[in-house]
Order: sequence, then C-alpha cells, then structure tokens
Amino acid sequence: MGDTATRLKTWAAGLKAELSALGHAARDPRTPWYSKALAIVVIAYAVSPIDLIPDFIPVLGMVDDLILLPLGIALVLHFIPPEVMVEHRAKALEAAHIPPTRMGIVIVAALWLLALLAVAAVMHRWLG
Repeated sequence: MGDTATRLKTWAAGLKAELSALGHAARDPRTPWYSKALAIVVIAYAVSPIDLIPDFIPVLGMVDDLILLPLGIALVLHFIPPEVMVEHRAKALEAAHIPPTRMGIVIVAALWLLALLAVAAVMHRWLG
C-alpha cells in the first residue's frame, strides 16, 4: 500500500511541476498563440474548484482529475516546441523550492471565497 501511495504522490508532484512549466511556457513569445490559449484553459481547469464531474460522486468524481487533466497537458505539450518546454521545466523546478508568498496565498483564498459566494448565490436562487 505504501508503494502505491508513494507512486501516486510522485505522479501528482509531476503533474504539478508540468502545470507550472506550462504556465511559464504560456508566457514565452516562442510558444504559438493557440498553445498559449490551450495551456491557459488546462491550467485554469486544474486550479478551478469547480470540476466537470464533482469530486463528491464516488469514483467518477476523480475521473476528470485522473484522465482529463493529463490528457489536456499532453495535448498542450504536443503543440509547444520541445526546447521551450525543456527551458521552462527547469524554471518550474527552481520555482518549486520557493515558498509561496503572502500575496499568492491571499489570491488563492480570495478565489476560493469567490467560488463559495458564487455557489451560495446559485443555491439561493435555486432554493428560492
């Protein structure tokens, strides 16, 4: 069981690093515009608290995180020049050792709060 958990943690860390590299590559002028657009969509989906299939649905809730996200990353990588990704993977590894800033934490907390408020507003309208 421990071996499986270790492999899953390693796989998840690899996805996180690849998303970070995609974020860097999306700002690179050598990356085609359509790759930038697709990278932004994939990254937004990865960090969004709203999933295509909600996580509370057993098994299916994890399908989008386990299948759709890696497929999206693979698709974006297909369109980004390999030399650009090599450079930005190195930058992503460097950035992984930098602790998050207070501003970053505030932004993430604000996004979660906005998402919760949006859900509350929808529920309020739906319920009455």
